[in-house]
Amino acid sequence: MIKLVLVRHGQSEWNLENRFTGWTDVELSPKGIQEAKEAGIALKNKGYHFDLAYSSVLKRAEDTLDFILKEMGEENIPIKRSWKLNERHYGALQGLNKDETRKKYGDEQVLLWRRSTDVRPPELDENDERYPGNDPKYTDLTKDELPKTENLIDTIKRVTEYWKSDIEPDIKNGKNVIIVAHGNSLRGLMKYLDNISDEDVIKLEIQTGNPICYELDDNLKPIRDYYVKENNIPVQKVKDKIEEILNNGEYRIIFEGDAEFPDEATCIDAQK
Repeated sequence: MIKLVLVRHGQSEWNLENRFTGWTDVELSPKGIQEAKEAGIALKNKGYHFDLAYSSVLKRAEDTLDFILKEMGEENIPIKRSWKLNERHYGALQGLNKDETRKKYGDEQVLLWRRSTDVRPPELDENDERYPGNDPKYTDLTKDELPKTENLIDTIKRVTEYWKSDIEPDIKNGKNVIIVAHGNSLRGLMKYLDNISDEDVIKLEIQTGNPICYELDDNLKPIRDYYVKENNIPVQKVKDKIEEILNNGEYRIIFEGDAEFPDEATCIDAQK
């Protein structure tokens, strides 16, 4: 049996400030640093070992991985970094407070940008400092690869391409792999692994700093998946709990963080 570990980065400063983050390079918050350290401790205590790590090129993912590997005593394993594991690019929304954005564009429009799979937020102009073509980190990317905005389908496409070209061959060659990335890029990978529909994938929330273990057969087909820190609670069970909260007419939900949907830790239930 093959074990693959996925980790969404710890809480970032812009998660905390309720801003659209996307490809903006922001630091982990103090809580995010603690989440990353606790992830490493949990993985070490449960006997996990890695030969190879993957990360996006965004600092919040790289730092989360560094904290995890330090706690595990595995700082010296090879790390492969790719922009294809980056968060979804939120275009001109990046850096904006989500509450202020709803006031400006309306709840319905912002809901469409955040929760649909195929609608893209407004594009960035190439002269905008937020455009990735102006960041030295992305000088090797072609113009077609540099996003001005993305929808979830765009993100899923690049993530699955990278899985097939790089990550899958390493796993098939016997490497124990950990991937540290973002809510939407990991959502895309999980959609591919579990064959989740477009309708259901947008309901899939991934907790920050809490490792998910996928147990795979020899063909890399999932046998089961679960949260490591939460005593191996199945991911589906957490998703069902969130849907129950969302569908409960007696409550409203206040969304926090830069996830498409809140996890249990970031849902604030308040009576109507």
